[in-house]
Amino acid sequence: MTRFPKIFLASAMATAAVAAPAIITTPAHAAVSQANPSAFVESLAADGLGALRTGSVAERRSRFRSLLGEHFAVNQIGDRLIRRWRDDISASQYSAYQRALPGFILGTYADRLSSYARAEVEVTNATQRGSTYLVQTRITNPGQRPVSAIWYLTRTNGSYKVYNMRVAGINLTLNQAQDFDSYIQRNGFDRLVRFMESRSA
Repeated sequence: MTRFPKIFLASAMATAAVAAPAIITTPAHAAVSQANPSAFVESLAADGLGALRTGSVAERRSRFRSLLGEHFAVNQIGDRLIRRWRDDISASQYSAYQRALPGFILGTYADRLSSYARAEVEVTNATQRGSTYLVQTRITNPGQRPVSAIWYLTRTNGSYKVYNMRVAGINLTLNQAQDFDSYIQRNGFDRLVRFMESRSA
């Protein structure tokens, strides 16, 4: 289960442009910009990567959790992952799933992202399709070949949020939804939630 690539920037991030390409140099403590989709992705990635460079595992996870809650459309992502099963589960099952989701994402990806703490993220293009903003980036980790990533953004109450990513051609939400479907078919929805809880940080 969970065959995501190691990258979930900004989240995984995870940590998910209109301006010209720019290599991220924003300090890790800088606020995430809401000026436009490009600035949002640039500053979110910088903040997310910066959070992985220092501190204990607990501190890194705490910062990751903060970014996840503030800048990712967690509930929207969660609904997309179980869209096939939404009408078949009870309200209590759905609530248990929602409670387990943030911790599952954090526990699954926070430690894996540490290997990308020194990566550079370059915005290469951006488009708008209806209410969706697609920000294309190139992620380069020292000693490795660059990886392309597309961040899917929505804008709610004046703020951009990441609701999906496509990394190296793989749709992360679709990939995870397929994993969830397979797990639920074999084990049932309640066992999926327990599995998610066991992976929570």
